[in-house]
Amino acid sequence: MAHITSVAVLDDYQDISREFGDWTRLGDRVRLTVFNDHLSDVDALADRLEPFEVVCAMRERTTFDADLLRRLPRLRLLVTTGMRNPAIDMDAARELGVTVCGTASPPTHTVELTWALILSLLRRVPAEDASIRGGGWQHTVGADLHGRTLGVLGLGRLGSRVARIGEAFGMRVLAWSANLTDERAAEHGARRVTFPELLAESDVATIHLRLNDGTRGLIGARELDLIGSGGYLVNTSRGPIVQERPLVTALHDGTIAGAALDVYDVEPLPVEHPLRSTPNTVLTPHIGYGTAGTYRTFFTETVADIEAFLDGEPIRVVT
Repeated sequence: MAHITSVAVLDDYQDISREFGDWTRLGDRVRLTVFNDHLSDVDALADRLEPFEVVCAMRERTTFDADLLRRLPRLRLLVTTGMRNPAIDMDAARELGVTVCGTASPPTHTVELTWALILSLLRRVPAEDASIRGGGWQHTVGADLHGRTLGVLGLGRLGSRVARIGEAFGMRVLAWSANLTDERAAEHGARRVTFPELLAESDVATIHLRLNDGTRGLIGARELDLIGSGGYLVNTSRGPIVQERPLVTALHDGTIAGAALDVYDVEPLPVEHPLRSTPNTVLTPHIGYGTAGTYRTFFTETVADIEAFLDGEPIRVVT
């Protein structure tokens, strides 16, 4: 009797992995289990995953550190959506003989959500939508984009696209990152400034940085004071780049004009989290990459990764 490989798909909150991946191409070679919830307790997670030989991770929703990986002796293949996942201990995976494969990740999805959040925040779209559904009419006054200043923190493959769209709106675009040059900024219609200058001069500051030791907690009370009562903060990158407690205080005190967030320190965001009741905010549940096109890429290539691994010729191996 042919061996049947046990496969788990994790953190499929929207229950879409079967819809966007052609799992039938794997035939009866695998037994697929899809988990729609998230387990943060390591013991419970280890017990859940212990029977599986292949685990498919959605971005960084679940952390695979050395301790967890050592508790999964059957694990042979770990597939992550995207080709980079800092939530996986790659050294431990190599040591334990676990192959890690990835998928492509289109660059436009988060850019589009960034602008959806900026426009929703400055034009008060959620508040006006709620008002009109409740029988109201025109309760707020929106802010302009044209002629205002956009500050882009991180001018990489996402930030550079955000900058170009800001330019199309008629905004003055400033940019900062640790290694940014004047030439690189100019290529994308931006002017390089220092970190404090960007915060102080921007009407809208939007974050497009990777989370690392240098960016964790980058924006705290002092930086929010620089943004000021007329400035807005947008974060579609990683939650821990912004210190949540000072942000909540600034929003309640009116130290900044508002914030739009798609990412948080703890995800899913706890039900009683104070961000859920802050004024002048637009909050989305980490859906920057949550489009049909992106999910189709993720799960089509996840299935292909598993198929290639079972055939003995792994593809898109993350090193």
